[in-house]
Amino acid sequence: MLESMKDIITQARESKEAWSFLRCASTATKNEFLRHLESCLRASVLDILEANRKDLAEHVDSTPAMRKRLELTESSINAIADGVRDIGLLQDPVGTVVRSWTRPDGLRIDRVRTPIGVILFIFESRPNVVIDVAALCVKSGNAVLLRPGKEALHSCVAFLRCIRDALSQAGLPENSVQLIEDRRHEAVNELVQLDAYIDLVIPRGRESLIKAVCDHSRVPVIKHMRGLCHAYIDAAADPQKAISIAINAKTSNPATCNSVETILVHEAASDTVMPMLLASLREKGVEIRGCPKTRAYVPECVAATEQDWDTEYLDLIVSIKIVSSLDEALEHIAHHSSGLTDSIITEDKEAAEAFVHKVDSATVLVNASNRLTDGGQFGLGAEVGISTARIHMRGPMGLEDLTVPAYRVIGTGHIRH
Repeated sequence: MLESMKDIITQARESKEAWSFLRCASTATKNEFLRHLESCLRASVLDILEANRKDLAEHVDSTPAMRKRLELTESSINAIADGVRDIGLLQDPVGTVVRSWTRPDGLRIDRVRTPIGVILFIFESRPNVVIDVAALCVKSGNAVLLRPGKEALHSCVAFLRCIRDALSQAGLPENSVQLIEDRRHEAVNELVQLDAYIDLVIPRGRESLIKAVCDHSRVPVIKHMRGLCHAYIDAAADPQKAISIAINAKTSNPATCNSVETILVHEAASDTVMPMLLASLREKGVEIRGCPKTRAYVPECVAATEQDWDTEYLDLIVSIKIVSSLDEALEHIAHHSSGLTDSIITEDKEAAEAFVHKVDSATVLVNASNRLTDGGQFGLGAEVGISTARIHMRGPMGLEDLTVPAYRVIGTGHIRH
């Protein structure tokens, strides 16, 4: 698999050394890396697909949702290359002056965006994440250590070859992007202790993985938790709009964290909406788990349990509950949502404003599909994930979010009196 086996401290130290060069790299050099990476990806499609077939063959017992996240195609690899090109077109955030002011004594203060440092990214299933994260981190002047799940390892190694080749061609340190070579389970717990070398940890995957990282880390963690997302169809919803949005939010790719798992329907809209909604879901092959009022419309659907309201299915399964009011919908979301993305479909401006104001999620949508919660869809080029943390930032984490503001102060001999 890997040509050598380095211990985690060596790799962490090499990342820090690479970052000391990368943080000062010019925008032109970083964009050159992205151009070479795009070209290499397009030229290496067959090699990447062969590696991906090995991953799929070695994990035949994976769930359908996991296999969908794991599988690559020629089309998806070219889409990944398109994403790299798009990141190259984005403005480099490093050095951007967020705010500038001059004190009465002439002291000038600039607040400027700077790279974070060395980022440890821990993830599962999705091999394309390697390219997204590498491209975003290098463009923002950050070195990155990647720890993929074993199910995607062959694919990730194939992607890494392209990354290292592009780094070399652009004159950037190859250790700017590394895969952790120590595959021991304990290695993750040891990595997150290395605060002398690693500046930020971003875990993306199962709730148990993220909890384990948080429990052991001495390094700041930005959590990218599971998605347990809701769509609420209000009394004042346009029925056709509501059906279209809800079906897209559930079925366009049910294996993603921004897929809707629970649909709430106001009882005043239920007679109009429910027959069409249920028929459309069943036509798409979705298993419906409903509250007693939902089952009155379709008795053969599975009775929803309390556990269903807290389950991220990542599959063609949805829970539906009919509620008596906007307040009941808000209460349900507050109790069960993971805080990633929740939506309302309504033509009532006051209801929409109340929903946006009261729902405490990283992304709140009005009359739009939850599946739009995505860095690419938001025009960020790509994302390292969707942050559900309560510090630094929340929502799709793009290029600018991989920098932090620092101060640059210019005086003319100023001293403090």
